[in-house]
This record gives sequence, structure tokens and C-alpha cells, in this order.
Amino acid sequence: MKMTGAQLVMNVLLEHGVDTVFGYPGGTALFLYDELYKYSDRIKHVLVAHEQGGAHAADGYARATGKTGVAFSTSGPGATNLVTGIATAYMDSIPTVFITANVGKHLIGRDAFQEICITGVTFPITKHNYFVNDKEDLADALRNAFRIANEGRKGPVLVDITKDVTEAIVDYEPAKPYPIRKTETENCEAKAEKFAKYINGAQKPVIQVGGGVIASESYREVMELAKKADIPMVTTLMGMGAIPSSDERYFGMIGMHGSYAANKCIAEADLILTLGSRFSDRVALKPDQFGKKAKILQVDIDKSEIGKNVAVADCIIGDCKDVLEALIPMTEKADHSQWIQQIRKWNEERPMIVKEANGKMNPQEIIEYLCDNTDKETIFVTDVGQHQMWAAQYVKQTMPRNFLSSGGLGTMGFGYGAAIGAQMGNPDKRVIHLTGDGSFHMNLNEACTAVSNQLPIITVIFNNRVLGMVYQWQTAFYGERYSNTTPERKTDFVKLIEAFGGSGFRVNDMDELKEAYEKALKIQGPVWIDCNIAECDKVLPMIPNGKTIDDMLFE
Repeated sequence: MKMTGAQLVMNVLLEHGVDTVFGYPGGTALFLYDELYKYSDRIKHVLVAHEQGGAHAADGYARATGKTGVAFSTSGPGATNLVTGIATAYMDSIPTVFITANVGKHLIGRDAFQEICITGVTFPITKHNYFVNDKEDLADALRNAFRIANEGRKGPVLVDITKDVTEAIVDYEPAKPYPIRKTETENCEAKAEKFAKYINGAQKPVIQVGGGVIASESYREVMELAKKADIPMVTTLMGMGAIPSSDERYFGMIGMHGSYAANKCIAEADLILTLGSRFSDRVALKPDQFGKKAKILQVDIDKSEIGKNVAVADCIIGDCKDVLEALIPMTEKADHSQWIQQIRKWNEERPMIVKEANGKMNPQEIIEYLCDNTDKETIFVTDVGQHQMWAAQYVKQTMPRNFLSSGGLGTMGFGYGAAIGAQMGNPDKRVIHLTGDGSFHMNLNEACTAVSNQLPIITVIFNNRVLGMVYQWQTAFYGERYSNTTPERKTDFVKLIEAFGGSGFRVNDMDELKEAYEKALKIQGPVWIDCNIAECDKVLPMIPNGKTIDDMLFE
């Protein structure tokens, strides 16, 4: 059937079950937005305040739902404003499709108004991208974008379409989404049998759970293996939520700000089974010393990650779910109670507790109160900084896709856009956005988006009036020379959210927080709670860069 290129875009989105897109209109995108107007009964467009917020929203939508997140932008600055959000999705392997409109084909290469080669700009931070300047290529490029975003190691794909293609009359033939080619594990049974022998012979095994477990939806299999073989589990930041905090074999996050017990069991283990984790420098701070007593087994869908940062004894390249399904029947029942008891003792020796708050409000107490006074379906979204690590340490994990945070890129300003995306994708769930005053200043303009869509997101601001994480490093390693980490901002967050059309509270102690939070739960729209915490509160424990658990700081 005959239709415009813009109309074809809408129909391909519908083919892939897309019901929500995030974006911002502009001159080259007018044909796309004209069709969005006509398709508004089937595709909801969320107008954001800034394209970066739209990119983060598409990312948060994907993380919270498991679907593909989609964002639109116009050319030039509209497209370049997406870049940080695309890079964030790329580093954390989040399936997203970004559709940008460029100037007409006849203007390409002429430095036309708002012309930019966005495919060139984003080449290093996308799984793939397409420049579509021929109407015959449009449908195939879009369908392949959704396939590539979800195939193998997931990630972002960008499709840049010239304005004339969105206007042109094209032939459209309805089609089903292109099949997702499954990553086949070569000699899976034989390799699983070899891994099973390693596991069956281990005395001090541990399972390291990364983001790949959530992406592959293999968390039930992980817990089944852990239960059968009585193996303790730890997670990376990206793996959080895969294992409930309440599980008796779970000992928390590893890495720079991980628990002493979790890091100690990695240091003392004789076998580490790593699932969907790439051993970043925040996990393996001194790679040649990581798990030095252990035989390290790595399972990852991406061949390039095998042994890239940490040398491994053996590996399986494949989907975690497939590998575990083959591995579990071959694994023998075991009793590692003595080993697990030892880890519990380490936890008792160095518990994850902020002993004293330097101010009237204890970050740990704030987070635990929030967790205890909401349901297990609640989605927690963080920005990046001290509050992010406090959240990773103290949020009570209940299920996958309910803890969203920028891991690989560490993007300050990620949280509010991601919270909006999570809320749009889960309208019946509570979304709590945890942020710091530094991170929040970067993208708090998305409050207008939350207000316009009446999203009941509760934002809790850990306000210490400094750029806390860098301030902490300057305290510990730079002789207390606080270079540009004490901004002396006078932002009144309560007045600001009220100016946007939302509701705000300022709290100075836990009693005030409890009162504000109870009110916030009843408000149909965005709420900000500004929590006054001390500037000198630290995220502890901490392993300094390039060090090991032997150098862990506790105060």
C-alpha cells in the first residue's frame, strides 16, 4: 500500500509493539510529528524538556519493562543532545532505538542549517546505525534496528532519516518483526559438563551476577543453581535486583563500594562463576589480584568481554539462561554451610551500617525507611554520586528491573528522565527517584514533563550542598583541597517544584521525612522531598582505585 515515509515509520513502530515514544519536535522532524498526531490513539508521544531527558526516558522505559525504548529528535542540536543518553544505554547494554530526522538529501554535505552527521558522531556508541536517504531503504533499516537492538548483547541503534524520505510516497507491506537470531553456544553440553566438574569440586565457590543475568532473564536459574549447589551469590551494580536481598545466600554488591563480606568472599573463593559481568575497573580495581585464589569461570554473550579485563581459567560464550539450563542438571547437590557461615562472620565483623550520621539525617535510615514503607513492586531509580552508592548498599532488592542506575558511563542527570520512562512503562507501579543535589541540577528541567503527564514520581534529594563523591575523594586523597566541589548554590527545591506545578517538602530529620512521605504517597503528581544531610557524610566502605580489599577504607 502507498503511504508517506513518516507514516511507514509509525506502522513499523506498531509492528514492534511500540506504544510509547519520547522526543522533541523540530523542523526536519515535522513530517514525523504530523503523523504522530494522527497516530496518537495508538502511539503516545511524551514531550520532554530536553532531548537528553528523552534519551534517558527511553532507556529507563527499556530497563523497567524489558521492551525496546524509542526516542525521536530533530537534526543538529536535537540529535547531538541525544548523545549522552545513547552512550549511557550503550555502556549498560540497553535495547533502544533512536530515530533522528536530518536535512533533505539535497542539502547533505552543504553545512545546511542544523545539518549534522549524527551517524558519524554516534558510530562508537551504538551497536549499529543507519543513514537513510533513499525511501526504498527505510522499512528495512527500521526493522533491522529493532532486531539488532535486541540480538546478542543488547544495545542502542540509531536510524537517521533525511526529511525528503519522511515526505516521500513509499510502498508499505506489513511484516512481522525480523526474527531475533539466538546466540548459539558452541558445544554447550560439553562445556557445561566441564563447568559442572569445576563447581562440583570446589570448596569455596561463589556466583558473581552481572547485568547479563537480567538481560537474559536467567535470575531464576541462578537461584536454582545456588540452592542446589549451596553457593553464595554476589552482584555487580548492574546485576542488582537479580537476587532478592532477603535470600540467605546473597551477600550484596562487590567492588569499590561493595560490602566487606562480598569482596572478602571473592578474595578467598577457590571458584568464581561469573555470569554476564565484564569485570569493570569498579569491580576489579586491581585486575591481576581479583579472585587470585580462585579458578575464574566466565559466561558472557559477548566474545569480546572474555578475559578482556581479568584473566579467566575457562569460559562459555553464550546466553546465560541457555548455559545455566544445561549446567544445573549436571551440578551435584552440595553443602557449603561452613563456607557460607564464614562469609556471615565477615559480614558481622564489618556490617554495612552507617554507625553515626554527621547530620540529623542518616542516608541509610532514609533509604531503609523508604523501602519499608512501600511495596515490593516499587521501582527505585538513581542518579550518579554518593546517593547512588548508598542506594546500591541499602535498597532492599526484591525483583529484577526494579533498580535502575547508570553503571558503565556513570551519567549524572540520568535519574529523572529514567524515572519518567519507568513510570510511563509501569503506570501501576510506584517509582521513587533517588538523587543528589549535584546530579539533580543537571536535568531537573524534566519536572515539566512529569507535571504535564501527572506522573506520581517521588524524588528524594540527598542534599549535602556539595558535589559529594568528588568531595569525598578530595577529603581522602587530595589534602582537603575542595576545588569546585562546594558550589554555594541557593536553589530552593520546594519553591522550584511548586513553580513547575508539582509539590515539594523540605525535611531536616526523620520525623519530618515520615510526615512528608506519607503526604507524598497521596499526591497525584510529582513530589520532591529535599533532605538536609551533612556534607561530610561518606560512602563507606571504599576500596581506592588500583587497590585490593586489603586496602579497604572503613572511616
